Amino acid sequence: MASGGTSWKGLSVVAAATVAITVLAVTNVWNPFPQLWSWISASGPIAAGTRWQQTLSGSPQSVAVAGDAVIVEYRTSVEAYGLTAAVKLWSSDADWAEVAGKGANAVVVTGRLLTKGYQVLDPSTGTVRRADTTASAVWAYQDAIVDLGCSGGDDCRLTAWDPRTNQQLWTVGAGSIGFVLDAANPDLPDTRRLISGDVDDDVTGPPMLPGLLGLPHDNEVRVIDTASGRLVQTVEPPRDQRVAVVGGRILTITGAARDGTCYYGVVATSPQAGGKVVWQRDGLNLRTAGNGSHCTQDRDPAGGYNVVLGVDPYGREVLINGYDGRNLWYGDKQSKVLTVNDTYAVIHKGDTVRGFSFTKDKVVWRLDGRGDDVGAALTPHAVIVTSKGRATALSLAGGAVRADVRTEAKVFATHANGMIIVSGREMAYVPFA
Repeated sequence: MASGGTSWKGLSVVAAATVAITVLAVTNVWNPFPQLWSWISASGPIAAGTRWQQTLSGSPQSVAVAGDAVIVEYRTSVEAYGLTAAVKLWSSDADWAEVAGKGANAVVVTGRLLTKGYQVLDPSTGTVRRADTTASAVWAYQDAIVDLGCSGGDDCRLTAWDPRTNQQLWTVGAGSIGFVLDAANPDLPDTRRLISGDVDDDVTGPPMLPGLLGLPHDNEVRVIDTASGRLVQTVEPPRDQRVAVVGGRILTITGAARDGTCYYGVVATSPQAGGKVVWQRDGLNLRTAGNGSHCTQDRDPAGGYNVVLGVDPYGREVLINGYDGRNLWYGDKQSKVLTVNDTYAVIHKGDTVRGFSFTKDKVVWRLDGRGDDVGAALTPHAVIVTSKGRATALSLAGGAVRADVRTEAKVFATHANGMIIVSGREMAYVPFA
């Protein structure tokens, strides 16, 4: 009987406290719920040894470093945070955002889908440096912003701008091509980057403006010389061929179906030399045809910048200089290229990952014990190797470990002194040693 009375008394106290809290909340005297929800939903650290971790407004589409700011792109907005302590700097409505320029001269380019024009913003303040109202497509590079604007049905122009000074570098007529290219960095016929699934596709940051740009239109590719800003060649390949503009050359890739198999060949020509053949290879498969596609070439060749990845008739991978056709690396049947740029390749074989230098023509570092499920990305500041919930950053030249963290987060960007990782709505900065 006594125990039953004590229980009833305890229930009465709890009920009275609940009523009091409810009354205070309803009358706006005190509202515990935002703090309570914040405590419930707070995430733990997404990796050990981070300098800072910031909860974002949503899951980001992309993250990039521009000067001293971290630029976060969402589906309908963009935000900037300070690189030192993740202090929020500014936010803006936008459907897409890209970083152009390099280092202290970097800028943020933003725009709206289905709306002509774009803005060039200061990464630290969000201030508009230049605004355009006519462009339908924009490409962001380290040394240029290239846009495509049309004033009429068949009157389009491709124009290059200096990201730092906003000065026009050149402009050239592009016919009616504007109707097939829009928004930020629409795909061009060049190389398809090799990037690990645990690393964002744009982790390398903006590339340098290539010497040649190929603009696709119907069945044609119009080739623009970016040094002089002029149209140098228009190519119209037949159905069994695909064109890619790589290393200052036009690669014409043939995939012909005969005898129950695909026969491949590559011819590289120079548009500045009147279409002269510079190099060619029979039997070289650049993996431009998907599986079961009956030799139909539906994608760009794999590689990075001026280097293309091919497979010989015996199943061995080979890396080729797109400019002169030289073999930069030739593997065996067990070796697989994980990622590549103009200077290095990352090769996987067994449980070992190796860094190969094209300039030194040899392996310059190795990482053992990584198993089969491994990926990699080459950035201007480090090599990123991912495997089994682990991300490792290595120096490019010698493979010294700059960071090694256990995390399920994805690597989105690198900086001279660290990398940005994201898991869900949590973003963190991992400093390099």
